[in-house]
Amino acid sequence: MFTGIVTDVGRVRKVDQTDRDRRYEIETAWDTSGIDLGASISHAGCCLTVTEKGDGWFAVEVSGETLSKTTLGHWIAGDPVNLERAVKVGDELGGHIVSGHVDGLGTVISITPEGGSHRIGIEAPDPLHRHIAPKGSVTIDGVSLTVNEVDGRRFGVNLIPHTWDHTTLGRLKVGDRVNLEIDMLARYLARWQETAR
Repeated sequence: MFTGIVTDVGRVRKVDQTDRDRRYEIETAWDTSGIDLGASISHAGCCLTVTEKGDGWFAVEVSGETLSKTTLGHWIAGDPVNLERAVKVGDELGGHIVSGHVDGLGTVISITPEGGSHRIGIEAPDPLHRHIAPKGSVTIDGVSLTVNEVDGRRFGVNLIPHTWDHTTLGRLKVGDRVNLEIDMLARYLARWQETAR
């Protein structure tokens, strides 16, 4: 489990392709001596398992399924990555409960400066958009955000300067794809409604 509060922007340092899967080495400012092999870390919103580590880096392996359903399939050496370590019992829950399971890819349709902040417009895929509600929570590339407004498949979020400057979201451009995770409560409520019919 995660909270959507990014604590490091790492960098892809190496990419190795296997038959169908891919191995990424990720540079980080974290002290990797405190990261256990087998630990779960959120990478741009995707929960991945640490399989190897060294001083200032760790490695993860990504399945073909994840590569095909998220932005991770397009990563190359040098790309920045939002990172968050798994929450521990007693940690502050600063964002919202995040599973690290990407529900779909959204497309950035607008970026508008508003005072010191930025309003980001995103189009969600069908049927995912039905689970995004005004003032609800959404995770974009691993960052917990509040939904400002919803108009059909499109929704908007506001990025304060800290989020803009200290995550990869400040590098977004119109047309970019982003990993989306809907609020866990919305996911289960939608499933319950489907089975109740």
